[in-house]
Amino acid sequence: MKKISISKIMIYILLVFLTFVCMAPFYIMIINATHSTNELYTGLSVLPGTQLLVNIKNMLTKVNMPKGFLNSAVIAVSSTFLSVYFGAMTAFGLFEYKFKLRKVIQIILMGSMMVPGQLGIIGLFKLCNSLNLLNTYWPLILPSIANAGTIFFILQYLESSMNEELFASARIDGAGEVRIFHTFVLPLSKPALSTMVIFNFVSYWNNFFNPMILLFDDDKFTVPLLINNLNSGMLQDLGAKYAAIAVSIVPIIIVYCFISKSLTKGMMAGAIKS
Repeated sequence: MKKISISKIMIYILLVFLTFVCMAPFYIMIINATHSTNELYTGLSVLPGTQLLVNIKNMLTKVNMPKGFLNSAVIAVSSTFLSVYFGAMTAFGLFEYKFKLRKVIQIILMGSMMVPGQLGIIGLFKLCNSLNLLNTYWPLILPSIANAGTIFFILQYLESSMNEELFASARIDGAGEVRIFHTFVLPLSKPALSTMVIFNFVSYWNNFFNPMILLFDDDKFTVPLLINNLNSGMLQDLGAKYAAIAVSIVPIIIVYCFISKSLTKGMMAGAIKS
């Protein structure tokens, strides 16, 4: 029987502690969703209650959560696809083509990542107003095409793992740039693309600020806006609010479970090839 060193034991203890720290908020959220508002006002409980179905019923009575899920799904899925697809295409262009302003564009991309998006909300509002795009999903979806963080992340992955000789061989065989991108770049970049799908989907699903500014009709509200609407009133229904929060993370967990498998397989394949 092999002896386990003290350093490994400490690492295992640290990992268990970090797992507990990460899972504790989710556990408390689910537990709170099973208690009534009066029970939540009396104090924190670590044991599940019996009011989950009542809280869900109250939530559905106060806000149209199924419609909110549909609205958020349309925005999050469309934005995630556009950001990852065009981000990969832009990263491929910056990686493969050595033109004069290539370094300048990379610096601009890095600089734009440091500027909070909230600073441009007034300009975005005026632009959408002039184009008659207010109270529509377009101003929430179309800007995702130019996602600097996605471009920068995929570009770093291409520079660290992609071989330009592969593209040269494909061109000799008669493949065009579009075919090279779809046949080689996208399949070989699965780990980076999967990571960006997870991060971008979570970001667009949880986006609250931009929809709050650009959407006006209740029928077009996303899940974060509907959860915020549960705050109205002198006495908040905390049970319904926690139930809404617990339900809202289900799509994120589903996406993570599916995409994380692809991410792990891509990393394992890269490790085996190397």
